[in-house]
Amino acid sequence: MNPVVGYAALILVALSTVLIGIYGLRISRTTGDFYVASRTVRPWWNASAIGGEYLSAASFLGVAGLILISGVDALWFPIGYTAGYLMLLLFVAAPLRRSGAYTIPDFAQARLDSLLVRRVTSMLVIVVGWLYIVPQLHGAALTVRITTGLPSWVGPVAVVVVVALSVMTGGMRSITFVQAFQYWLKLTALAVPLVFILLRLGSEGMAVTARGAAFTTDLDITGQASLYSTISLVIALLFGTLGLPHVLVRFYTNPDGASARQTTLIVLGLLSVFYLFPVAYGILGRIYTPELAAAGTADSTVLLLPGRIFDGVPGDLLSALVTAGAFAAFLSTTSGLVVSLAGVVSQEFFSGSVQGFRRAAVLSALIPLVFALLTDTQALAGSVGSVFAFTASTICPLLLLAIWWTGLTDIGAVAGMLTGAALCGGSILAAALLGGEAADFPWLQQPALWTVPAAFLVTILVSRATGHRRPRNTARVLARLHSPETL
Repeated sequence: MNPVVGYAALILVALSTVLIGIYGLRISRTTGDFYVASRTVRPWWNASAIGGEYLSAASFLGVAGLILISGVDALWFPIGYTAGYLMLLLFVAAPLRRSGAYTIPDFAQARLDSLLVRRVTSMLVIVVGWLYIVPQLHGAALTVRITTGLPSWVGPVAVVVVVALSVMTGGMRSITFVQAFQYWLKLTALAVPLVFILLRLGSEGMAVTARGAAFTTDLDITGQASLYSTISLVIALLFGTLGLPHVLVRFYTNPDGASARQTTLIVLGLLSVFYLFPVAYGILGRIYTPELAAAGTADSTVLLLPGRIFDGVPGDLLSALVTAGAFAAFLSTTSGLVVSLAGVVSQEFFSGSVQGFRRAAVLSALIPLVFALLTDTQALAGSVGSVFAFTASTICPLLLLAIWWTGLTDIGAVAGMLTGAALCGGSILAAALLGGEAADFPWLQQPALWTVPAAFLVTILVSRATGHRRPRNTARVLARLHSPETL
């Protein structure tokens, strides 16, 4: 790919993000604007913004890379990412909006009347957010290195600078505009090159040779993952979606519970359409870029495929469009995470003011940048899957039981969250230390199947043992969560 085209794509996306953020500054004045866009975001707009922030590096690049490597096994990732929103629709969206909270820790404290629960929840939200940001910055490093030839550190630094400026200037209201725009940019960036690729291949009877890579029917697409690994991955993706801080904070921006449900329904449709394209890139990548799997650069499939099918200017232009979409993915997801983290950090450490929100935004972006620069990963979807498992084992049990069970206590919630964090975090760390040998221990690589039930079980048992600590206002709070706003 021509580096000049790569530069142009990245600069245009960065400038458009900053300009939209500056526009948001004109209409962001109050604390409510910065934290939850004054709860005035309508379903279609909010759904587009959720799609923008949820479709991360793992979705844009990682899914195709996993399909290139693993074949049919990797299809569980887009299925799980999408189906998780069905869980949100059924169990969380409307009650969480009716809580009236700004952040997940706000909700936890209001439900359980406990400062301890708030502190533990805040720490876990911050950890989850940072863990989720790091793969986005790794994706930016990969994209910038491939498309421009610049050093890998340029990509993460550029993302953090652009995101910090956007979040500081306009907060949630500004980022809503940015992310809605970026969802449609990402969809276009995948769809348009794919249409041209399919037309080219169809016109030549699927017999194109793209720089030596010819069509073959000898691909091994049979699944090799064990039943345990598959079930554990699905549990992580389904339950993990329920605890993602940057996703949950979006429901606070809806006007009411009904619009929160409508937003979630629209998101299901938007995600279903989007994931058709990374899957198609992965399938075509197994035909035209199979060497990327052996080279350990499978995540670059989406970026390199247009150039393998088209030579010259057409290939450069289509590659530039894909590059723009990839950079938008890193920016939009990182923006959503930084906004949600800034809200929590600001309330816990900077008094919750607008100025405190801005300081918290800088801090929330810089710390994961340091981790990203010190680490490296070649499996974006897999690393994000680990974050889902951690979230499913910590924040998810708190939310589900707080919304649907009257018997939850503060000590039970804290015990469950800490148990899930210790078990799942320890498993992920052990798998990382073992490296390639971790393949012999699927219960370490995919711990959700046992860590999620363990977290729920500990929460329930400890809550029953400490029933005397059940908040006196439990009935009133639950009535508010489950009653229409008109009542």
